[in-house]
Amino acid sequence: MKKNLMYLAVAAIALTSCGGGFKQGPGGMLYNIHEDKSGPTIKEGDFISVNLIAKTEGDSVLTNSYTTGRPIPTITPKSQFKGDVIAALQMLSEGDSATVKVNIDSTSRKGQPRPPGIKGKYIVFQIKVEKVIPKGNLAQDVFQNRIADYFKGVGEQLKKAEPGKIQKYIADNNLKTTKTASGLNYVITKQGSGPTPAVGDTVEVYYTGHLLGVEKPFETNVKEIAMKDKATYNPMNPYKPIRFPVGMKQVIPGWDEGLLLMNKGSKATLIIPNNLGYGEQGMNPVIPPFSTLVFDVEMVNIIKPNPNAPKPVAPALQPQAQAPTKK
Repeated sequence: MKKNLMYLAVAAIALTSCGGGFKQGPGGMLYNIHEDKSGPTIKEGDFISVNLIAKTEGDSVLTNSYTTGRPIPTITPKSQFKGDVIAALQMLSEGDSATVKVNIDSTSRKGQPRPPGIKGKYIVFQIKVEKVIPKGNLAQDVFQNRIADYFKGVGEQLKKAEPGKIQKYIADNNLKTTKTASGLNYVITKQGSGPTPAVGDTVEVYYTGHLLGVEKPFETNVKEIAMKDKATYNPMNPYKPIRFPVGMKQVIPGWDEGLLLMNKGSKATLIIPNNLGYGEQGMNPVIPPFSTLVFDVEMVNIIKPNPNAPKPVAPALQPQAQAPTKK
């Protein structure tokens, strides 16, 4: 009899932990809080900055903030369904870390389609809460100023760390780069022929761009590369070289400078620091602020301006209005 009671007790503990230390949450969610700091829990409307890895039960990674070297900032939204990842976040406070399993087929999500291509019962989230700025009763301008101060501090840290990260990337990939006065690092991987373009020449370029340290490209016009990622491949895209006048500030400064160093048929890798890319603004959601960019580019063609083309006619100067006189 005592033996049977012991088995029942063990079974009860197993059910409570849900295996591997997991506890049962709302809507079929399972959670395991690894690090539990003191402080208020996250509430709807709070600003949070979170490192997050989301993957399937088969360990197929859906998203990973660590690859960009920075956490994901957001204003905590309203929970969309019982037992979603937002509900899990609202159990955590600044400094906490947890693993959360969200039930894909929760009855609370009735009417919502299952995410395509995902097998298994759960999406697994590994969460680390880096920063919380509670909204509470703060006036909106005070709240926004605190968020701005946080981003300013993060930006300063990223700018200080960028040179070291670039040098590590160059060393890890055994690249023999040349560094220009502006901070652009480049390496010609295939030498072309003929002269380099002059400012104002039209160039035709194939390119593939990715964030420093992230292998997956965020954009490419090379069909073979695009087809390797079904999520980003667009069959409506012609995947032809892009055309633009170089050196005319129609592209980011790192491109203007790097392409002026290449001749027809050449290929190069450009490592572009944030100040020669999208800087502190970034290009959300693809390129976070202060991102270092890596582009593999191919100079397909250089087209000189037609010297016989009609010159644009300058607009006639309008007479200036007379300034009012004092009386």
